[in-house]
Amino acid sequence: MFAAQDWKDYELIDTGGGEKLERWGNIVLRRPDPQIIWPLPQETGVWRGADAHYHRSSSGGGNWEYRKDIPERWTISYRGLSFHIKPTGFKHTGLFPEQAVNWSWMMDKIRSAGRPIRVLNLFAYTGGASVACASAGAEVCHVDASKGVVQWAKENLQLSGLGDRPVRFITDDVFKFVQREQRRGSKYDAIIMDPPSYGRGPNGETWKLETNLFPFVETCMSILTDKPLFFLINSYTTGISATVLHNTLALSLGRSHGGTITCGEIGLPITASKLTLPCGILGRWEA
Repeated sequence: MFAAQDWKDYELIDTGGGEKLERWGNIVLRRPDPQIIWPLPQETGVWRGADAHYHRSSSGGGNWEYRKDIPERWTISYRGLSFHIKPTGFKHTGLFPEQAVNWSWMMDKIRSAGRPIRVLNLFAYTGGASVACASAGAEVCHVDASKGVVQWAKENLQLSGLGDRPVRFITDDVFKFVQREQRRGSKYDAIIMDPPSYGRGPNGETWKLETNLFPFVETCMSILTDKPLFFLINSYTTGISATVLHNTLALSLGRSHGGTITCGEIGLPITASKLTLPCGILGRWEA
């Protein structure tokens, strides 16, 4: 288990009854989480005092109940990086704090490389990994199909004081972008991807992680430099284990480049119980 231990602006206060209680800066949010199958013994005042509570709808989706006036968005920081937080209609906030374990690892890898590093961040969302890599001195290409989250990522880069860094933001279908980079002969020293479980392209193309991940990793290998630094896969897909990511990397990157593969769960420490909430899996290949 890789647990994000170094946060000061974020805290997973407590869990139970299918929900989690979190502090984002000085604002406390209460949100559902399918991994939390244990009960909440007692709904204490800290639970009832959450600033906002996301309620799931029986018909899908849900809505926020605001119990106090809170800003439309606010800022939290991690190791000198800053991010806008905003409750969205899909319960998310624009940041996955457990990913800090990857940000720290990538920053250390880039800083110790001793050479210029080009990073490609695919399915890049609001740019946590892009900001981290840029702060470590890498040239970054950030790709996501959603115009809104790409704009959010640009704002996070500026917010972190890194607006002058060489970061290229691309709003595009990730698969088509990689194919074009392949034809153009573009090369990257590191690739990050956080692919969805299921998706549909602009022309009706379908993506299913179990079917398409391995061939997509192989396609991405064609745009790696001769001396790649790392390759990182994140997954939140239920039913895909860390061992599946290990095997995927071993049969692709490992077979062609050797190197070291590390896989496992990522999670967040729970203050009240001293346990860890699992939040997904990672697969890392490094030279």
